[in-house]
Amino acid sequence: MIQSPIPKALSTFLKCKVQSLLMGGQACILYGAAEFSRDIDLAVMVSHHNLENLKSALVALEAERIYVPDLSEDALLKGHACHFRCQKGDAGGLRIDILGVMRGVDSFPKLWERREEICLPGIGTVAVMGLADLVKAKKTQRDRDWPMIRRLLETDIYRTSGKPSREKVSFWLAECRTPEILISLASEYKNLASIISVSRPLLISAIEGNQAEVQRLLRDEEDREKELDRQYWKPLRLELEAWRHGKD
Repeated sequence: MIQSPIPKALSTFLKCKVQSLLMGGQACILYGAAEFSRDIDLAVMVSHHNLENLKSALVALEAERIYVPDLSEDALLKGHACHFRCQKGDAGGLRIDILGVMRGVDSFPKLWERREEICLPGIGTVAVMGLADLVKAKKTQRDRDWPMIRRLLETDIYRTSGKPSREKVSFWLAECRTPEILISLASEYKNLASIISVSRPLLISAIEGNQAEVQRLLRDEEDREKELDRQYWKPLRLELEAWRHGKD
């Protein structure tokens, strides 16, 4: 049986006191929306002290940079991701992607306030990006991220027992991507759906029970977010190309 390298990496980050939030595929697994992933995505607090701790963890894991840029406060604060591959024995082969700033997502201190803390056997208590923030972080130009958003919401809805809070229902109405469920929610919580429709107009069609229109508007919503993400990354990609070619 092949041992997962993820426990070793997470334990090392905890030991080195890295202030970080687990996100990406591993966070999706913990929220019950299964996604196979052998990588770790981390949002980190960008500060000199925390990056020193992070560098200590990477050294302990014998992690080597695999793409530009180098790990630095400047690169992370601009929105770049820093990528590493671990070489250390039981963590060997594990890829670690590190981010400090993300499009459409709050600053790290606010994300930290909304974190979930999950106790993982043999590892310890791991800080995980809050579900609502994880959903926002998943709104990328990558096609594979959108089905995951859908599963995250469906899982949260199905797992919630008893009467959900107003905050919880508002989150579902604002982010759910399953037409049938969205229409059901809009019917059950019509007043709240009407209020949220100001910022998410497709809820009007959900209130009316027009499934075909809701489906169309969800596609439009996804296309807009993908384009926003492409525009966000366009100057960053140009900067990466310059770094790759050794330009200023």
